[in-house]
Amino acid sequence: MSTATQAMTAASTAAHPSLQIYNTLTKKKTPFEPVLPGKVGIYLCGPTVYAEAHIGHMVGPVIFDCIKRYLVYCGYDVTWVVNITDVDDKLIHKANERGLTMLEVAEENIADYNKNLAALGVDQIDQFPRATECMGDIIEFIESLVDQGYAYASEGDVYFDVGKDGEYGKLSNRSLDAMQGEGGGTADRKKNTADFALWKSAKPDEPSWDSPWGKGRPGWHIECSAMSKKILGETFDIHGGGLDLVFPHHENEIAQSECCHHKPMVKYWAHNGLLRKDNSAGKIGGKMSRSAGAGGLHELIDRQGGERIRFFLLRTHYRSTVLFSEPAIEEAAKGLESFYRLFKRYKRITGAEFYSLTAPTKRGAPSIDQGNDPTLTAAAEAKKKFLASMDDDFNTGGAIAELFELASLTNKYCDEADLEGKGAGDAASNAVLDLLMETIKELSNTLGLFLQPPAAAGGSDELLGQVMQLVIDLRADARQAKNFATADAIRDGLAPTGIVLEDRAGGTEWSGGNDGSLDGVMMMLIELRQTSRANKDFATGDAIRDRLKDLGVVLEDRAGGTEWTRG
Repeated sequence: MSTATQAMTAASTAAHPSLQIYNTLTKKKTPFEPVLPGKVGIYLCGPTVYAEAHIGHMVGPVIFDCIKRYLVYCGYDVTWVVNITDVDDKLIHKANERGLTMLEVAEENIADYNKNLAALGVDQIDQFPRATECMGDIIEFIESLVDQGYAYASEGDVYFDVGKDGEYGKLSNRSLDAMQGEGGGTADRKKNTADFALWKSAKPDEPSWDSPWGKGRPGWHIECSAMSKKILGETFDIHGGGLDLVFPHHENEIAQSECCHHKPMVKYWAHNGLLRKDNSAGKIGGKMSRSAGAGGLHELIDRQGGERIRFFLLRTHYRSTVLFSEPAIEEAAKGLESFYRLFKRYKRITGAEFYSLTAPTKRGAPSIDQGNDPTLTAAAEAKKKFLASMDDDFNTGGAIAELFELASLTNKYCDEADLEGKGAGDAASNAVLDLLMETIKELSNTLGLFLQPPAAAGGSDELLGQVMQLVIDLRADARQAKNFATADAIRDGLAPTGIVLEDRAGGTEWSGGNDGSLDGVMMMLIELRQTSRANKDFATGDAIRDRLKDLGVVLEDRAGGTEWTRG
């Protein structure tokens, strides 16, 4: 047993009674045992801020935002750190290319990153240390490695000597022989081609800092070792990142930190699966990356909405590969709409907002008082399964399945108790409904879902709401006139837009949609008008034209078809 492993065993505390986490280092799930009882330190590798964020950069933050929420719900005091690499070859190149300073490029992209995090509901990060703000800590760390003989200076650079670390390669299961390469352009400065840079000597006209080895800047790997030690200590609980970081980044972090401190760096290495482009049925595209052309996340958020994207990412287990496409997000959004419709139904029945409900924030809160009510008994079982899924290596996909079960139980209860009919206003029935909704809120809060009302369907476009009222009126008129062909055409025409109509005793409501819904609805109305005129139903055709005109929409018939514009 190695010194690091012995120290890890000694540091163990009583396990959480049911929570297990998969450790990339041991290749198995084990009970979660924090270094310090009741406290959890999490470090997630953050972005190198040389360009705009893409959706791949959001996978880790969304997952670990959820993990922190759940650990806090379980009673832990959690500190979550995400680093910012604001000095790097790519950043320097981008600054020179754009005629800006490195700091200006970094600040611009940090602002973009933070804006995207906020849109996806990621608000649990406690600290964002930057490499340029921790230069003293980085240099001190490197000095310690040099003094202990694990690193050496060479022509202004400093390299870690992998041959001095007998456990090098243990995370990625690679032997030192298998890691031999050409050593890049600095091979002649290294003792071993697998040695990696801790400090890089300055090149002309690039940012640099004074050090015992001359002016220069840190290598990539040393930043995380120094910053995690500074904030979380020499040994902390969870280190996260994508599978693509296992080697060389995390392997090198382990080598640096454990040789420096002679104790384990991390208890649990948690790596999320990569986001890959879903190019076509049966084919998996490459990893989402800037080099592959990914970017413009804010545009995707504008089209789809942050909660949709978050929900899409949480539907699968975090260690699984996520196949990305906008149709996949839109498909996931259909599930979200079922919850939004339930929340509207709850408001119709009780007059209360789901988003204003006060739900337990700790796992130890009293469970559902089931009594003899079969619905509450079923809800308690769904909650139990939700917690079991989250305890099983944070299985958000399984947990979301239980949220759907709770929503189904709640809708069924509303139907059976006829809460929008004869049972309306019944205090006992409404009390059961409140319990069901509070349970949904309690559990969904741990996933960071349904924290606030969603943005208006189709963005903030008021015109879509006005046009949808016209659609609802036209459908009602058609049904009253027993013109079912027109009513069906309206229903079928809305399907591609993602908009759902729901008929209620008090009238018809609509929900869903996306940034392109207005165009889709307008095309449906244009086709409906053309069909009505062809069938000599001029009343319907004229009603569409006149009502749209009242809304400031002009239809213009041309030889190639009808076009619409805002007046």
